[in-house]
Amino acid sequence: MRVAKLGNDLAITLPAEVVENLSLKEGDEVELRVAGPKAIEIERRMSAEEALEKIKDLRIKLPPDWKFDREEANSR
Repeated sequence: MRVAKLGNDLAITLPAEVVENLSLKEGDEVELRVAGPKAIEIERRMSAEEALEKIKDLRIKLPPDWKFDREEANSR
């Protein structure tokens, strides 16, 4: 990979293997971290939609006949 000048910034072109492994597409947010004196780590940030889907997947499925009883919950 080569470092190129892009306006006032520096840019690199990611190899296709990295793009595929991280499922990157144009407009995705990535985070770079220094992993050592000559190493970096790259991580794709989750989009708001992806984060919401993950939260939805965590929901507990309740039986259809289940009802919340406020009095019972507060009687502890």
